[in-house]
Amino acid sequence: MRRYRASQPPGSRYITPEGKERLSRELQYLWKTKRPQVTQAVAEAAAMGDRSENAEYIYGKKQLREIDARIRFLSKRLEELRVVDRTPEDEGTVYFGAWVRLEDEEGGISEYRIVGPDELDPEKGHISIDSPMARALLKKAEGDEVTVERPRGRAVFTIVEVRYRAFDGAGESARENTGDVQ
Repeated sequence: MRRYRASQPPGSRYITPEGKERLSRELQYLWKTKRPQVTQAVAEAAAMGDRSENAEYIYGKKQLREIDARIRFLSKRLEELRVVDRTPEDEGTVYFGAWVRLEDEEGGISEYRIVGPDELDPEKGHISIDSPMARALLKKAEGDEVTVERPRGRAVFTIVEVRYRAFDGAGESARENTGDVQ
């Protein structure tokens, strides 16, 4: 019997060109490299005899199911994604794909890039367009103050800079003051 999981609302269908390329590479790797390797390992394990007590066979079949599920998900997801590869006319306003430099109430600086939910990467400072932080930032301009409701309380930030290409060194320590923004 499976555990009940509430369905999540579908995420935004936007993605950056880099994000789509990464998902496409993952799909190709799973389909062309990983799945054939696991299939071969399962075939070798099956040749050893009794499959009911063969841990390699059982694990290999489970791994194949997981790979196939991921392949189905990626194939379907890549079809429905919409690549956003243009910069807006007003580059001082926050839209999808923007790098945003923020200053908090204590003067700490944070940098984020607003990306699609498939590209979320906290280590690089990439936040989903569906996150509370991104929703608060959208359509705001440099100098605007934004208030973000976070699990640990309300926070106020000032938009210091908006760019549509990475800040120098962005992604290395881009999330100094994140506080559960996803």
